[in-house]
Amino acid sequence: MVNAERPRLGSSFDDDREIETLEEFDQVVTRRGSLAGHRVQSVDLTGRTFALLSADTTGAMFLGCAMEPDAAAKVRTDGALVFPPIPDLPFDPYRGLLYSPDELFDGLDDGGYEVTCDALTYEWFQETKADRDIYASMLRALHDDAVSDALDELLNGVPVVGVMGGHAMGRGTEAYAGAARLGRALARTGLTVATGGGPGAMEAANLGAYAAPHPDPMLDEALELLAKAPSFTPSVTDWAAAAFEVRSRWPHGGDSIGIPTWFYGHEPPNPFAGHIAKYFANATREDGLLARCTAGVVFLPGAAGTVQEIFDNATPNYYESRGEPTPMVLVDRAHWTEKLPAWPLLRALADSRSMDARITLVDSVDEVPQALARLTAAGQSA
Repeated sequence: MVNAERPRLGSSFDDDREIETLEEFDQVVTRRGSLAGHRVQSVDLTGRTFALLSADTTGAMFLGCAMEPDAAAKVRTDGALVFPPIPDLPFDPYRGLLYSPDELFDGLDDGGYEVTCDALTYEWFQETKADRDIYASMLRALHDDAVSDALDELLNGVPVVGVMGGHAMGRGTEAYAGAARLGRALARTGLTVATGGGPGAMEAANLGAYAAPHPDPMLDEALELLAKAPSFTPSVTDWAAAAFEVRSRWPHGGDSIGIPTWFYGHEPPNPFAGHIAKYFANATREDGLLARCTAGVVFLPGAAGTVQEIFDNATPNYYESRGEPTPMVLVDRAHWTEKLPAWPLLRALADSRSMDARITLVDSVDEVPQALARLTAAGQSA
């Protein structure tokens, strides 16, 4: 079940007609006495029959809201659209909020990863994708659109910095520790860290953001604990359990965003992102992740996926299709000039364009916060 008490990073929209929790429902009914024109997403209204019978619901829309039969009949008579809950799904296609780690990993302690919401949803995805069923593809599209809407609301007015990098970076390595220190440093500057939400470099950056409110030694101790389960293979259960042990030992960590996908079902989401926007469609996820990184993107060493992300981000910066170019910081000179020489091509693209002042290459993660601040200042003075 979605935890309706999760705090939101951004401010709510001024003219917000969406109701996503029972608390919001009660506030609207009490304040306005009417639900006319509102959209109610995935709220259990079986205990609000009197309110539904009493309130005007003209033009309202109820998406996946459980109701008593007489309440459902009444709101339909008012002219409201009612999309009933869909039984026997491991996910909610109408969800109003992003996932939490506890929700996606529910059942981990009892039956292992295989019985969690995340694993069961991936299993459903594999089955329905093979069947090419238009009904299933519609449900996936509804779900992903709802996730995008929730992500926009969460990040409204929030400066977001993306940290991209490969999933193969193992716990217990210096590279992983460096990515964690980077996430912590960025979070401590007031930025919200967003990653692809998976293991490796992505987990490390989310871990660093989680560690930001804690004293510095906490991160070193957490890294030592996590190193006992260095990879999500061969056991996702052991890998995830180690992360939840860190969260239990050091509660009240900092918030960050993870944006993973069931398209890569072999990669579980990491539990250190406080808010998880998980998608079925990887293309929607990739573009949405980069588009929301308003404060820039840091690219750690990676392989094909990270190279793709560099140029997915460079294209709107080149054409300025999203407005002024945003900062791009590539980390590890040898990696990006020799092993996978993306930097020379990026420099050639940027030549004589405004994005030229918003890209840089650094040797280590320790240089990133200062480099990011310099590129941001260059954008503001342009």
